[in-house]
Amino acid sequence: MIYKPDWEKVQQKYREYWALENHDRPLLHITAPRDKQVIRRLPEHGTLRERWFDVDYMLAKAHLGFQNTYFGAEAFPILSPDLGPDLFASLYGVPLEYGEDTSWALHNMKEWEEGRTFRLGKDNDYFRKITEMTKAAAEDGKGQYFVGVTDIHPGLDALVSMRGPEALCIDALECPELLQKASMELFEGFKELFEELNAIAGRYQEGSSNWMRVWHPGRWYVTSCDFICLISPQMFEELVVEELEAELGYLDASIFHLDGPDALKHLDRLLAIDKLRGIQWVYGAGQPTAAHWIDVLKKIQAAGKCFQVNAEPEELPVLLENLAPEGAMYVVEAKTEEEARALEKLAGI
Repeated sequence: MIYKPDWEKVQQKYREYWALENHDRPLLHITAPRDKQVIRRLPEHGTLRERWFDVDYMLAKAHLGFQNTYFGAEAFPILSPDLGPDLFASLYGVPLEYGEDTSWALHNMKEWEEGRTFRLGKDNDYFRKITEMTKAAAEDGKGQYFVGVTDIHPGLDALVSMRGPEALCIDALECPELLQKASMELFEGFKELFEELNAIAGRYQEGSSNWMRVWHPGRWYVTSCDFICLISPQMFEELVVEELEAELGYLDASIFHLDGPDALKHLDRLLAIDKLRGIQWVYGAGQPTAAHWIDVLKKIQAAGKCFQVNAEPEELPVLLENLAPEGAMYVVEAKTEEEARALEKLAGI
């Protein structure tokens, strides 16, 4: 891999990570801006949507980013084609609005239609474009960088995109059986979309990855449900667990994206699920950073799971001292190449 010459060595470290056999040190996803930056003007567009949908722009921006980034330790160059976090809902008829850095759903499901079923739609611009983007990345990336599967949010998060969070909270109280049925129908769509995109991405590479930037030799994907911050453990059991376990049964491995302190009330239940391999702990904006959550990370490790967490460079010594290396991964953005190399040396690389 041109942008990561020691890729085979990195793959072995990820195998050890998933097996909790990285006994020598934790995995480190360290990136930093290159000392010498390449300056190149990217094409301009009439609208933000045009820019998001421009495949050539996506590839040019990715190459510029790879050239200007130092990929330290287990960090590796990856392009996961992206049309925003609500893309999955757009395949069920939800329109998207595009901003500078993200897109969002325009909730259009005002009420539950009697007898409604959810079937993935492939005859629309969003499906055609994400497929085109993934094919282009797979062709362009061979021998240069890794290609991941796009951001997919099935289950209750997809229903949030359709209904809006307030309406879905009321639905959870008034018609939970409709949410249960819809979640399992959406799971079928998740499988269909993942299968297609993962097959395209895998044409010229071994294994799989996604926006979490973790490599696995088989078929893995992030499991998540941000809506759990708004529901009780009882509702979590009734509305989330069945669909989550179906995803885990379908995949070779998964790490659950646990987003924010309001989601911590569900951590024990997640850790009790045998097929779940790990937790990505996201403490959230305005919250204390990684070193302040050592008890949470220790609990994850004590349950026999791996974890990933973002850490500030100055926190790394505390984390290395207080947490076992097995199944630990720290994502660190260094300010310079020199700082990145110093962090690698600190971890024993």
